Amino acid sequence: MSDTSALARRGFLVGALGVGAALTAACTSNAAAPAPAGTNTAPAAGDNAEPGTPVTIGFSAPAADHGWIAAIAANAQAQAGQYSDVTLEAVNPTNDITQQIAAVETLINQGVDALVILPNDGSQLTSLGRRAMDAGIPVINLDRIFDSPLAYRTWIGGDNYGMGVSAGTYIGTRLRDAGVANPVIGEIAGIDNLPLTQARSQGFSDALASFGFAVGPRQAADFTAQGGQRVTANLLQAAPQLDAVWNHDDDQGIGVLAAITQAGRSEFFMVGGAGSANAMREIKADTSVLKATVTYSPTMASSAMALARLVAQNRGMGDLVEKEVPTSITLASATITKENVDTYLPLGFES
Repeated sequence: MSDTSALARRGFLVGALGVGAALTAACTSNAAAPAPAGTNTAPAAGDNAEPGTPVTIGFSAPAADHGWIAAIAANAQAQAGQYSDVTLEAVNPTNDITQQIAAVETLINQGVDALVILPNDGSQLTSLGRRAMDAGIPVINLDRIFDSPLAYRTWIGGDNYGMGVSAGTYIGTRLRDAGVANPVIGEIAGIDNLPLTQARSQGFSDALASFGFAVGPRQAADFTAQGGQRVTANLLQAAPQLDAVWNHDDDQGIGVLAAITQAGRSEFFMVGGAGSANAMREIKADTSVLKATVTYSPTMASSAMALARLVAQNRGMGDLVEKEVPTSITLASATITKENVDTYLPLGFES
Protein backbone atom coordinates (compact mmCIF):
# COMPACT_ATOMS: atom_id res chain seq x y z
CA MET A 1 0.00 0.00 0.00
CA SER A 2 1.37 3.37 -0.87
CA ASP A 3 1.94 6.26 1.41
CA THR A 4 -1.06 7.11 3.60
CA SER A 5 -2.23 9.12 6.62
CA ALA A 6 -2.42 7.99 10.23
CA LEU A 7 -5.56 6.14 9.25
CA ALA A 8 -3.19 4.27 7.00
CA ARG A 9 -3.73 0.64 6.35
CA ARG A 10 -6.87 -0.35 8.24
CA GLY A 11 -8.35 -0.73 11.62
CA PHE A 12 -10.01 -3.62 13.37
CA LEU A 13 -9.20 -6.97 14.93
CA VAL A 14 -7.90 -5.57 18.18
CA GLY A 15 -7.22 -9.13 19.26
CA ALA A 16 -4.42 -9.27 16.73
CA LEU A 17 -2.62 -6.46 18.52
CA GLY A 18 -1.28 -8.74 21.20
CA VAL A 19 0.00 -11.19 18.63
CA GLY A 20 1.71 -8.53 16.55
CA ALA A 21 3.19 -6.77 19.55
CA ALA A 22 4.59 -10.01 20.91
CA LEU A 23 6.20 -10.79 17.61
CA THR A 24 7.67 -7.41 16.85
CA ALA A 25 8.84 -6.59 20.33
CA ALA A 26 11.04 -9.66 20.33
CA CYS A 27 14.70 -9.85 19.36
CA THR A 28 15.82 -12.67 17.10
CA SER A 29 19.37 -13.79 17.75
CA ASN A 30 21.81 -15.48 15.39
CA ALA A 31 20.11 -18.87 15.44
CA ALA A 32 17.97 -20.16 12.63
CA ALA A 33 14.48 -21.09 13.79
CA PRO A 34 11.49 -22.77 12.17
CA ALA A 35 8.78 -20.40 10.99
CA PRO A 36 5.72 -20.36 13.26
CA ALA A 37 2.38 -21.46 11.90
CA GLY A 38 0.60 -18.94 9.73
CA THR A 39 3.73 -17.30 8.37
CA ASN A 40 5.39 -17.64 4.99
CA THR A 41 9.15 -17.68 4.62
CA ALA A 42 11.66 -18.77 2.04
CA PRO A 43 15.14 -20.12 2.72
CA ALA A 44 18.02 -18.45 0.95
CA ALA A 45 18.94 -20.28 -2.25
CA GLY A 46 22.18 -20.72 -4.18
CA ASP A 47 25.04 -18.53 -3.01
CA ASN A 48 22.62 -16.57 -0.83
CA ALA A 49 22.19 -19.66 1.34
CA GLU A 50 25.74 -19.34 2.63
CA PRO A 51 25.98 -17.45 5.93
CA GLY A 52 27.56 -14.06 5.51
CA THR A 53 28.79 -11.33 7.80
CA PRO A 54 26.59 -11.21 10.91
CA VAL A 55 24.20 -8.26 10.64
CA THR A 56 21.59 -6.59 12.82
CA ILE A 57 18.38 -5.53 11.08
CA GLY A 58 15.99 -3.05 12.65
CA PHE A 59 12.26 -3.39 12.01
CA SER A 60 9.39 -0.98 12.53
CA ALA A 61 5.73 -1.22 11.49
CA PRO A 62 2.31 0.02 12.60
CA ALA A 63 0.40 -1.68 15.39
CA ALA A 64 -1.10 -5.02 14.39
CA ASP A 65 -4.72 -3.97 14.76
CA HIS A 66 -5.71 -5.61 11.48
CA GLY A 67 -5.19 -9.05 9.99
CA TRP A 68 -2.95 -7.80 7.18
CA ILE A 69 -0.67 -5.77 9.46
CA ALA A 70 -0.48 -8.62 11.97
CA ALA A 71 0.72 -10.86 9.13
CA ILE A 72 3.34 -8.27 8.12
CA ALA A 73 4.88 -8.42 11.59
CA ALA A 74 4.68 -12.21 11.79
CA ASN A 75 6.28 -12.72 8.39
CA ALA A 76 9.15 -10.31 9.06
CA GLN A 77 9.91 -12.01 12.37
CA ALA A 78 9.71 -15.49 10.87
CA GLN A 79 11.93 -14.69 7.88
CA ALA A 80 14.62 -13.15 10.10
CA GLY A 81 14.58 -16.37 12.11
CA GLN A 82 15.60 -18.35 9.02
CA TYR A 83 19.09 -16.86 9.05
CA SER A 84 21.89 -17.73 11.44
CA ASP A 85 23.67 -14.50 10.48
CA VAL A 86 20.79 -12.10 11.29
CA THR A 87 19.88 -10.47 14.58
CA LEU A 88 16.50 -8.74 14.47
CA GLU A 89 15.90 -5.62 16.53
CA ALA A 90 12.17 -4.93 16.31
CA VAL A 91 10.76 -1.86 18.03
CA ASN A 92 7.28 -1.80 19.52
CA PRO A 93 4.60 -1.42 16.84
CA THR A 94 2.60 1.77 17.00
CA ASN A 95 0.03 3.77 15.06
CA ASP A 96 1.41 7.01 16.52
CA ILE A 97 3.73 8.61 13.97
CA THR A 98 5.69 10.49 16.63
CA GLN A 99 6.32 7.26 18.52
CA GLN A 100 7.37 5.46 15.35
CA ILE A 101 9.84 8.23 14.52
CA ALA A 102 11.33 8.05 18.03
CA ALA A 103 11.62 4.27 17.85
CA VAL A 104 13.37 4.30 14.48
CA GLU A 105 15.69 7.07 15.68
CA THR A 106 16.72 4.71 18.48
CA LEU A 107 17.59 2.03 15.93
CA ILE A 108 19.60 4.54 13.89
CA ASN A 109 21.50 5.65 16.99
CA GLN A 110 22.21 2.00 17.80
CA GLY A 111 23.91 1.70 14.43
CA VAL A 112 21.96 -1.24 13.05
CA ASP A 113 23.24 -2.59 9.73
CA ALA A 114 19.93 -2.17 7.88
CA LEU A 115 16.37 -1.04 8.49
CA VAL A 116 13.05 -2.46 7.30
CA ILE A 117 10.36 0.18 7.74
CA LEU A 118 6.66 0.04 6.99
CA PRO A 119 5.80 3.64 7.85
CA ASN A 120 2.47 4.75 9.22
CA ASP A 121 2.78 7.62 6.78
CA GLY A 122 5.43 7.57 4.06
CA SER A 123 5.49 11.35 3.66
CA GLN A 124 5.98 12.06 7.34
CA LEU A 125 8.77 9.52 7.72
CA THR A 126 10.67 10.41 4.55
CA SER A 127 13.15 12.64 6.38
CA LEU A 128 13.83 9.82 8.83
CA GLY A 129 14.57 7.39 6.02
CA ARG A 130 16.91 10.00 4.51
CA ARG A 131 18.66 10.38 7.87
CA ALA A 132 19.29 6.65 8.07
CA MET A 133 20.57 6.51 4.51
CA ASP A 134 22.87 9.48 5.15
CA ALA A 135 24.20 7.61 8.18
CA GLY A 136 25.11 4.68 5.96
CA ILE A 137 22.22 2.48 7.08
CA PRO A 138 20.39 1.05 4.06
CA VAL A 139 16.59 1.27 4.34
CA ILE A 140 14.21 -1.27 2.87
CA ASN A 141 11.00 0.72 2.50
CA LEU A 142 8.09 -1.68 2.83
CA ASP A 143 4.75 -0.99 1.14
CA ARG A 144 3.95 2.67 1.95
CA ILE A 145 6.54 4.49 -0.07
CA PHE A 146 8.61 7.45 1.08
CA ASP A 147 8.37 10.68 -0.89
CA SER A 148 11.97 10.55 -2.09
CA PRO A 149 14.11 7.68 -3.43
CA LEU A 150 16.95 9.23 -1.42
CA ALA A 151 15.16 7.95 1.70
CA TYR A 152 15.47 4.26 0.85
CA ARG A 153 17.82 1.75 -0.74
CA THR A 154 15.04 -0.52 -1.99
CA TRP A 155 11.28 -0.29 -2.01
CA ILE A 156 9.13 -3.43 -2.07
CA GLY A 157 5.36 -3.42 -2.06
CA GLY A 158 2.14 -4.45 -3.70
CA ASP A 159 0.47 -3.19 -6.86
CA ASN A 160 -2.68 -1.29 -5.96
CA TYR A 161 -3.49 -0.35 -9.55
CA GLY A 162 -2.83 -3.97 -10.52
CA MET A 163 -5.31 -5.18 -7.91
CA GLY A 164 -8.01 -3.16 -9.61
CA VAL A 165 -6.97 -4.43 -13.03
CA SER A 166 -7.05 -8.05 -11.82
CA ALA A 167 -10.50 -7.63 -10.25
CA GLY A 168 -11.90 -5.80 -13.26
CA THR A 169 -10.47 -8.31 -15.69
CA TYR A 170 -11.97 -11.27 -13.81
CA ILE A 171 -15.38 -9.60 -13.54
CA GLY A 172 -15.34 -8.36 -17.14
CA THR A 173 -14.33 -11.74 -18.52
CA ARG A 174 -16.93 -13.63 -16.52
CA LEU A 175 -19.76 -11.27 -17.48
CA ARG A 176 -18.73 -11.16 -21.13
CA ASP A 177 -18.53 -14.94 -21.33
CA ALA A 178 -21.98 -15.19 -19.74
CA GLY A 179 -23.36 -12.84 -22.38
CA VAL A 180 -24.43 -10.19 -19.86
CA ALA A 181 -25.11 -6.88 -21.56
CA ASN A 182 -25.01 -3.58 -19.66
CA PRO A 183 -24.12 -5.19 -16.31
CA VAL A 184 -24.56 -3.39 -13.01
CA ILE A 185 -21.19 -3.61 -11.27
CA GLY A 186 -20.81 -2.41 -7.69
CA GLU A 187 -17.63 -1.34 -5.93
CA ILE A 188 -16.95 -1.24 -2.19
CA ALA A 189 -13.75 0.73 -1.76
CA GLY A 190 -11.56 1.48 1.22
CA ILE A 191 -10.76 5.02 2.38
CA ASP A 192 -11.35 7.29 -0.58
CA ASN A 193 -8.79 9.97 0.25
CA LEU A 194 -5.93 7.48 0.30
CA PRO A 195 -3.79 7.17 -2.85
CA LEU A 196 -3.93 3.38 -2.59
CA THR A 197 -7.74 3.37 -2.80
CA GLN A 198 -7.65 5.78 -5.71
CA ALA A 199 -5.16 3.56 -7.54
CA ARG A 200 -7.26 0.44 -6.95
CA SER A 201 -10.40 2.16 -8.21
CA GLN A 202 -8.63 3.52 -11.29
CA GLY A 203 -7.29 0.09 -12.21
CA PHE A 204 -10.74 -1.40 -11.76
CA SER A 205 -12.40 1.24 -13.92
CA ASP A 206 -9.76 0.95 -16.64
CA ALA A 207 -10.05 -2.84 -16.80
CA LEU A 208 -13.85 -2.76 -17.00
CA ALA A 209 -13.67 -0.13 -19.73
CA SER A 210 -11.70 -2.55 -21.90
CA PHE A 211 -14.86 -4.72 -21.95
CA GLY A 212 -17.15 -1.77 -22.58
CA PHE A 213 -18.38 -1.90 -18.98
CA ALA A 214 -18.43 0.77 -16.27
CA VAL A 215 -18.52 0.91 -12.48
CA GLY A 216 -22.04 1.33 -11.17
CA PRO A 217 -23.02 1.97 -7.55
CA ARG A 218 -19.96 2.66 -5.42
CA GLN A 219 -19.48 3.08 -1.68
CA ALA A 220 -16.29 3.76 0.28
CA ALA A 221 -15.83 2.08 3.65
CA ASP A 222 -12.84 2.34 6.00
CA PHE A 223 -11.01 -0.98 5.73
CA THR A 224 -12.88 -2.37 8.74
CA ALA A 225 -15.47 -5.13 8.99
CA GLN A 226 -17.87 -2.71 10.66
CA GLY A 227 -17.50 -0.15 7.90
CA GLY A 228 -17.82 -2.79 5.22
CA GLN A 229 -21.08 -4.04 6.69
CA ARG A 230 -22.52 -0.55 7.03
CA VAL A 231 -21.77 0.73 3.52
CA THR A 232 -22.71 -2.55 1.87
CA ALA A 233 -26.12 -2.44 3.48
CA ASN A 234 -26.53 1.05 1.99
CA LEU A 235 -25.31 -0.04 -1.44
CA LEU A 236 -27.64 -3.04 -1.55
CA GLN A 237 -30.59 -0.90 -0.57
CA ALA A 238 -29.82 1.57 -3.35
CA ALA A 239 -29.21 -1.14 -5.97
CA PRO A 240 -32.03 -3.72 -6.19
CA GLN A 241 -30.19 -5.58 -8.95
CA LEU A 242 -26.46 -6.26 -9.27
CA ASP A 243 -24.41 -8.49 -11.55
CA ALA A 244 -21.04 -8.25 -9.79
CA VAL A 245 -19.30 -6.48 -6.90
CA TRP A 246 -15.66 -5.81 -6.10
CA ASN A 247 -14.72 -5.30 -2.46
CA HIS A 248 -11.21 -3.83 -2.07
CA ASP A 249 -10.26 -5.60 1.14
CA ASP A 250 -10.86 -9.09 2.55
CA ASP A 251 -10.75 -7.98 6.20
CA GLN A 252 -13.40 -5.40 5.33
CA GLY A 253 -15.08 -8.20 3.39
CA ILE A 254 -16.14 -9.97 6.58
CA GLY A 255 -18.65 -7.19 7.13
CA VAL A 256 -19.48 -7.00 3.42
CA LEU A 257 -20.47 -10.67 3.33
CA ALA A 258 -22.44 -10.28 6.56
CA ALA A 259 -24.50 -7.47 5.01
CA ILE A 260 -25.11 -9.51 1.86
CA THR A 261 -26.28 -12.47 3.92
CA GLN A 262 -28.55 -10.30 6.04
CA ALA A 263 -30.08 -8.81 2.91
CA GLY A 264 -30.67 -12.26 1.42
CA ARG A 265 -29.01 -11.25 -1.85
CA SER A 266 -27.39 -13.80 -4.15
CA GLU A 267 -28.08 -12.67 -7.72
CA PHE A 268 -24.50 -11.42 -8.20
CA PHE A 269 -20.96 -12.68 -7.65
CA MET A 270 -18.25 -10.90 -5.69
CA VAL A 271 -14.47 -10.50 -5.86
CA GLY A 272 -12.42 -9.66 -2.78
CA GLY A 273 -9.05 -8.07 -2.26
CA ALA A 274 -5.73 -8.83 -0.49
CA GLY A 275 -5.97 -12.62 -0.20
CA SER A 276 -6.97 -13.51 3.35
CA ALA A 277 -7.20 -17.15 4.35
CA ASN A 278 -10.81 -16.53 5.41
CA ALA A 279 -11.71 -15.36 1.92
CA MET A 280 -9.87 -18.26 0.31
CA ARG A 281 -11.71 -20.81 2.43
CA GLU A 282 -15.00 -19.15 1.44
CA ILE A 283 -14.00 -19.34 -2.22
CA LYS A 284 -13.03 -22.99 -1.88
CA ALA A 285 -16.33 -23.89 -0.18
CA ASP A 286 -18.19 -22.12 -3.01
CA THR A 287 -21.26 -21.54 -0.85
CA SER A 288 -21.51 -17.75 -1.05
CA VAL A 289 -21.35 -14.94 -3.60
CA LEU A 290 -17.57 -14.64 -3.08
CA LYS A 291 -15.97 -16.34 -6.08
CA ALA A 292 -12.50 -14.80 -6.27
CA THR A 293 -10.01 -12.50 -4.54
CA VAL A 294 -7.00 -10.59 -5.86
CA THR A 295 -3.79 -10.63 -3.86
CA TYR A 296 -1.90 -7.98 -1.94
CA SER A 297 0.19 -10.35 0.08
CA PRO A 298 1.84 -9.57 3.45
CA THR A 299 4.56 -12.04 2.43
CA MET A 300 6.23 -8.88 1.12
CA ALA A 301 7.55 -8.45 4.67
CA SER A 302 9.39 -11.77 4.44
CA SER A 303 10.95 -10.66 1.17
CA ALA A 304 11.85 -7.27 2.65
CA MET A 305 13.76 -8.97 5.45
CA ALA A 306 15.59 -11.20 2.97
CA LEU A 307 16.52 -8.14 0.91
CA ALA A 308 17.73 -6.23 3.97
CA ARG A 309 20.07 -9.08 4.82
CA LEU A 310 21.58 -9.14 1.34
CA VAL A 311 21.98 -5.38 1.14
CA ALA A 312 23.58 -5.20 4.59
CA GLN A 313 26.02 -7.95 3.58
CA ASN A 314 26.76 -6.21 0.27
CA ARG A 315 25.41 -9.15 -1.70
CA GLY A 316 23.08 -9.38 -4.65
CA MET A 317 20.20 -11.69 -5.48
CA GLY A 318 21.57 -15.08 -6.44
CA ASP A 319 19.40 -15.65 -9.50
CA LEU A 320 20.08 -12.24 -11.05
CA VAL A 321 23.06 -11.35 -13.20
CA GLU A 322 23.39 -7.95 -11.55
CA LYS A 323 25.58 -7.78 -8.45
CA GLU A 324 23.23 -5.51 -6.52
CA VAL A 325 19.71 -5.89 -5.13
CA PRO A 326 17.23 -3.91 -7.29
CA THR A 327 16.00 -0.53 -6.03
CA SER A 328 12.32 -1.29 -6.58
CA ILE A 329 10.24 -4.47 -6.51
CA THR A 330 6.49 -4.45 -7.20
CA LEU A 331 4.61 -7.64 -6.40
CA ALA A 332 2.09 -8.95 -8.90
CA SER A 333 -1.59 -9.19 -7.99
CA ALA A 334 -2.80 -12.72 -8.66
CA THR A 335 -6.44 -13.70 -9.08
CA ILE A 336 -7.46 -16.56 -6.78
CA THR A 337 -10.46 -18.67 -7.75
CA LYS A 338 -11.83 -22.07 -6.79
CA GLU A 339 -9.59 -23.60 -9.47
CA ASN A 340 -6.27 -22.41 -7.97
CA VAL A 341 -7.15 -21.62 -4.36
CA ASP A 342 -5.23 -24.59 -2.96
CA THR A 343 -2.03 -23.18 -4.39
CA TYR A 344 -2.48 -19.83 -2.63
CA LEU A 345 -4.15 -20.89 0.61
CA PRO A 346 -0.82 -21.43 2.45
CA LEU A 347 0.00 -17.76 1.77
CA GLY A 348 -3.26 -16.43 3.22
CA PHE A 349 -3.41 -14.34 6.39
CA GLU A 350 -6.10 -14.68 9.02
CA SER A 351 -8.61 -11.85 9.29
